[in-house]
Amino acid sequence: MEKMSTRSQWTNLSQLACSAAAAALLFAAAPAQAQEPIKIGFGMSLTGPLSANGKSSLLAMKIWEDDTNAKGGLLGRQVKLVYFDDQSNPSTVPGIYTKLLDIDKVDLIVSGYASGQIAPAIPIAIQKKKLFISLFGTGVNEQFKYDRYFSMIANGPTPKPAFTRGFFKVAEQQTPKPQTIAIAMADAEFGRNACEGAAENAKTAGFKVVYNKTYPPATTDFSPVVRAVAATNPDLFVICSYPLDSVGMVKAMLEVGFKPKMWGGAMVGLQATVFKTQLGPMLNGLVNFETWLPQKSMAFPGSLELLKKYQERAGAEGVDPLGYYMPVWAYSYLQVLGQAIGETKTLDDGKLADYIRKATFKTVVGDVKFGKDGEWVVERVMAAQFQNIKGNKIDDFRDLSTEVIIYPPEFKSGEVIYPYEKAIAK
Repeated sequence: MEKMSTRSQWTNLSQLACSAAAAALLFAAAPAQAQEPIKIGFGMSLTGPLSANGKSSLLAMKIWEDDTNAKGGLLGRQVKLVYFDDQSNPSTVPGIYTKLLDIDKVDLIVSGYASGQIAPAIPIAIQKKKLFISLFGTGVNEQFKYDRYFSMIANGPTPKPAFTRGFFKVAEQQTPKPQTIAIAMADAEFGRNACEGAAENAKTAGFKVVYNKTYPPATTDFSPVVRAVAATNPDLFVICSYPLDSVGMVKAMLEVGFKPKMWGGAMVGLQATVFKTQLGPMLNGLVNFETWLPQKSMAFPGSLELLKKYQERAGAEGVDPLGYYMPVWAYSYLQVLGQAIGETKTLDDGKLADYIRKATFKTVVGDVKFGKDGEWVVERVMAAQFQNIKGNKIDDFRDLSTEVIIYPPEFKSGEVIYPYEKAIAK
């Protein structure tokens, strides 16, 4: 009996060893999906005044997540976006990123949309020594000089003047050349930075600045601002504003009846379909910055395919139905991150930052290379003019003849109508 018991024990041990070996083989052969996903964390404006652009950005990021996972993920693992609504309120941002890193234990972080939401996240990234790729921040790293920061926006090495450079280049070419300019800005991160750049551009172009003031970020009635500017009788009027301000300024210009020779500049929000359809023909003649439009000259590899996927999902997601503004940029900053991970085979923030600093990336907004302070090496902000808008329907803006690229020459799709009074008379 004792002999048989010993044999039985050896048999059981042998069976257990075989089972363990088989389990090990099965685990080794397990698909990537069985492993923990790579978690990418961020805050995004899903409510509040920045939400039109924030929500369209998020949809593009979800499409990148789906596209990446359909190809097998990164490093043999799926990717997962972990995000929270920052409510368009910069004060919520530090708490969101602290939670993402300390509680949710995300592997990597990227920024939300807009300068005001990016700036308060950078100190957290610095403290935790995290790579930080931002989405549409204007010169926010000038004060931090953080060497693991990279900016997905086409502002180039001088980001503050970039937003209005096209406006000034077009104005300079008019005959007779305009002489005076007024500048008004939201007293907030983007407004101050962009209009500081506008003042630099005005000096370079030889225009006399006759008005240069901020307005409080909570302003809702812009008629007093426009009247104060009109009293200085400038040839040009540049505004650096956030979405709701931009809408208010357009309405106030029409209400007051102020007609400078050219106006616009750095008005955020007017790129979003929801505001375009709200304002309709009131936009005619306004010259504003643009970063991408689905013109033939800007059909970079993958951009139109992304736009098609985005538009197919936009209705169900309740976001901008056209997606001409933020989607390509939100997709592309994750492309940069994904390509860096794929090439370095690591999630180490320092090694990723070292690679991003040196590489050129192929994205849906074209080739991207980063330089000083994490800004683009080459500037590519455009100036566009709204022309011949007849109504307030989406199709009025689906037709790209109502928003004409007038600068730079390599992307130009039409000619400026000057002065402004001539454009609104059509």
